[in-house]
Amino acid sequence: MGWGEVGVKRDQPQSSTVSGAPAISATPPRWRPRFPAGIGILLGISCVLFAAFWLLDVAFFGRRTPAAEHLSAWRLLVDLDAETLQNALGSLAQVVVAVLGIAITVVSIVVQLAATRYTPRIAEMFFRDKKNLSIMGFFVVACINAVWISIVVTTGFVPRATVAMTTVVVTASLLLLIPYFAYVFAFLDPEKVIARIGHQVLDAVLARGVARRDRNDLDLRQASCVAGLEHLSDIGVNTVAQKDKIIATGAVTALREFAVKYLKEKSRLPTEWFALGSRIHGSADFIALAPDSLRSLEHKKVWVEWKVLHHFRSVFSEALDHLPELAHVVAIETRYIAEEALRHGDREVLVLAIRYFNTFLRSALNQRDVRACYNIFHQYRLLAEHMLRKGHSDLVLEIGRCLAYYGQTAHKADLGFITETAAHDLAVLCERAYDHDIACHDTLLGIFLEVDKEAETHAQEQTLRGVRKAQVKLATFYMAKNALTHADRICADMRGEKPERMASIRAELGSVNEKVFWEVTDRGVNFDYLEPTRKEKLDEFFARVALR
Repeated sequence: MGWGEVGVKRDQPQSSTVSGAPAISATPPRWRPRFPAGIGILLGISCVLFAAFWLLDVAFFGRRTPAAEHLSAWRLLVDLDAETLQNALGSLAQVVVAVLGIAITVVSIVVQLAATRYTPRIAEMFFRDKKNLSIMGFFVVACINAVWISIVVTTGFVPRATVAMTTVVVTASLLLLIPYFAYVFAFLDPEKVIARIGHQVLDAVLARGVARRDRNDLDLRQASCVAGLEHLSDIGVNTVAQKDKIIATGAVTALREFAVKYLKEKSRLPTEWFALGSRIHGSADFIALAPDSLRSLEHKKVWVEWKVLHHFRSVFSEALDHLPELAHVVAIETRYIAEEALRHGDREVLVLAIRYFNTFLRSALNQRDVRACYNIFHQYRLLAEHMLRKGHSDLVLEIGRCLAYYGQTAHKADLGFITETAAHDLAVLCERAYDHDIACHDTLLGIFLEVDKEAETHAQEQTLRGVRKAQVKLATFYMAKNALTHADRICADMRGEKPERMASIRAELGSVNEKVFWEVTDRGVNFDYLEPTRKEKLDEFFARVALR
């Protein structure tokens, strides 16, 4: 095969407007404090309770010493006794130290659990976050001040301002404790972590706010880009293994969003960016490549896209074993990247996407995963249709050859439905090529007619029937369009078919009246359905076959 596959192990059986892709947010999601009103309520309740009972004590219940009989409520509040303060401030220091200990313990446990489950990058991100460092720093300052004030109050001097300041700081640290825990949990929300990593990777590539373009700067940016993509891949693979579909889908989507935005900005990057720097030459993925392959990635300027699609393959392989639904998501996102490359005229990325589609098909065939192949063929065909509309006939022919090749491979492995699916998708491509008057149509029809092979087993016999059905359906399309020359090519290909097989195919196609398949499928179409105008041509087609 001309396009080959990528690294298959043979021993294993407002935003960018990609067609059909979800919109990409222009800015990363940021945590916004949701508790200022809550803090105010807690502070207000505390003040009201304290003031109410303080005034009750002053007026009715409190016992005064003779020296304090003439003092007002305010003077009683602010006249501080050094000995009493020493005892109270000592307890206050113990309280704030305990608060700091609780905060550190809770944060450490939660962050470590999140880092273990998703990616170690979470811990690094958390302890570099400015809000987190500011709040933790405030707790430490409150603790230090409480300890120091408990020492400096003596029998001969009462530092009123310092005591007031320390009281305010300790009160604020206590009020911040619950909102801080809420911030920690919001920060560690996997979807926000994924989005944050994605935007950090893009910032590293585009060097926003950085003016330098020297080799060392580029090496650092490349290393940051590779590290971020690997962390997104780790999240995807780990959550697939845990059958966490939502987070795994988010990781794959973030990789696609980055690739789409990167393709949009790619032309603005300096030429030196596309040469692999010393910091990433030794990364696990690149070090495994042959020197010629590395030079090819640099020459074609696709090492970033290769990295993204390579991570797609890792997630895809894991999904086949643990979360089959996500394999389809990977195929969809790969198509989105290819369509964005087509939008920007990046042919090399298109070629790379084709190779990875082939790789996905090979992996699914090795696993004998019929459903995965069925879905991949669909996305592959949709990409080919998009290329047809953009005039990339040569690439469409290559995709057609790949569909035929993997259909024949499935036929040999007695995976008949996969072969039928390949035939169906090739037939649809022929229809689209004819409708758009594409020059490659005749060649594509020839590829389609090569899918069927002589049956050797009963299962392969059933497969051949499915391929013949697809050929009959395409012939009725041509006849409805009055393209009899193309229909006659199909008639000639069916010469020598067993009469009983032809009769059964005719009966089955004529009896299906429901366009939508009676079970829930991703495509929702019934392969055996013919529109009334095409069904009318069945008798004429079989008569032409009989004449031959």
